[in-house]
Amino acid sequence: MTPIEGNQLIGSEQSAKGAEFFQSYNPATGTPLPFHFATATAGEVSLACAKAAEAFQHYRRLSGTERASFLEAIADELKTLGDHLIGICMQETALPKPRIEGERDRTVNQLRMFADLLREGSWVDARIDTANPARIPLPKPDLRYMLMALGPVAVFGASNFPLAFSVAGGDTASALAAGCPVVVKAHEAHPATSELVGRAIQRAARTTQMPEGVFSLLQGDGRIVGIPLVTDHHITAVGFTGSFAAGKALFDAAVRRDKPIPVYAEMGSTNPVFVLPEAMQAHMQTIAQGFAASVTLGTGQFCTNPGLLIHAESISTPAFEQHLRAAFETTSGGPMLTKNMLLAYSTGIDRHAAQPPVDVLARGKQNEATRCASPVLFKTTGAAFTAHPALADAVFGPASMVVTTTSKNEMLTIARNLTGHLTATVHGTDHDLAAYRDLLEILEQRVGRLVINGFPTGVEVCHAMMHGGPYPATTDGRSTSVGTAAILRFTRAVCYQQMPQALLPAALQNENPLGIWRLVNGHRTKEIIPVKN
Repeated sequence: MTPIEGNQLIGSEQSAKGAEFFQSYNPATGTPLPFHFATATAGEVSLACAKAAEAFQHYRRLSGTERASFLEAIADELKTLGDHLIGICMQETALPKPRIEGERDRTVNQLRMFADLLREGSWVDARIDTANPARIPLPKPDLRYMLMALGPVAVFGASNFPLAFSVAGGDTASALAAGCPVVVKAHEAHPATSELVGRAIQRAARTTQMPEGVFSLLQGDGRIVGIPLVTDHHITAVGFTGSFAAGKALFDAAVRRDKPIPVYAEMGSTNPVFVLPEAMQAHMQTIAQGFAASVTLGTGQFCTNPGLLIHAESISTPAFEQHLRAAFETTSGGPMLTKNMLLAYSTGIDRHAAQPPVDVLARGKQNEATRCASPVLFKTTGAAFTAHPALADAVFGPASMVVTTTSKNEMLTIARNLTGHLTATVHGTDHDLAAYRDLLEILEQRVGRLVINGFPTGVEVCHAMMHGGPYPATTDGRSTSVGTAAILRFTRAVCYQQMPQALLPAALQNENPLGIWRLVNGHRTKEIIPVKN
């Protein structure tokens, strides 16, 4: 295995001025890997942000086609890395090869998806109200509106998605698509993987002649590098995926700035699953098997992992619980991404097990490896769940809790008391769903994605996806981190009043040279605006 001596990637340059060093580990064995990295200094953080700000003045003015070419070049470079990237990532994460290959393809596809969005161009939401000088009592001015890039963006790589939510992941892709340079803080659990991807972006920037500073990559402990990055005055927004504690700390630092900035932090959730009476009766085995598979997928290390299953007590309950037990006992655990995650999982399991009203309904197969998390399925009552709010806390890993309610009203009360979540799932027949419409209306106000007769793990990367949710699932429940609407996080609107045609952005000119859809005097059209004599 070839040692890697990592540096900060600042624009097109490398830098290694830090005196503190760290390395990554194989999480399955605890074995140190020969990948050594210097922690970024305050000066290196500042330089990366300053270069991003300088690059912004040029990058923001590039056409959608030029930025699309950059994103496509990044995608090509990632594919060119081939098995080398996959192998390094496997060592640093202990994730299986098919999972990493799938995540690499997802990363490439979302880069290409944003490139397609830019080439089509209508995402800028151009709105034009033409002048009416004869209007009485006051003339109407010519007004033209569109979305534009916000400025340099700080992105924090996630631990559980080393490619798709990391250096070239969704936050980076959407920010670059919007016209914003990006400074990425790599996750310290997979620094070598991050550097390989960072160098791929550097190469793509060179081949497409992007401005110096359009991308930088910083390494090191998030507590040391993260706060200086978020508080640098050049940074205008933050994208983050990780724990509540880390996300909230970054959010607090950002709002305390002299000039506060938005933080789009996804901080996880419990993602409750509701099983309605007729669905339980008709499909209990299928639901039980699907639920067990969803809870333990990827050793439960997904932000959409379902941590609760809520159903009403009935004559079907013993049979349903037996199916749950049988399904869960066939599952097995695996290594978690970091030793701190495994420690947090074990602590969370012990905390739930120590609550008097909680029983263990089932356990997955025990893995003899000391660094593996074993699946656990708890059980409690609706009354106990309501009386002990801590039972609703998410445990990141292959664990979940079954909550049995005594009535529809108790189920609705639990739903009303939910905090914000990324998802909620409801299993029900057509008759169930009609009878529980009030449950659906409650959940619409609590989650970002409502799943019917499915399971929340597996986030489709497409235009219509919403991956976000009310606080504390995210710091801004109005936005998504997956799908093309993610670009909106890193934009702001600008309105031009009585601006001469020659000075207007192409998207707002009468001739519509980009051929995009625009809202002209209240009507969606691609038509040219005729000049009035």
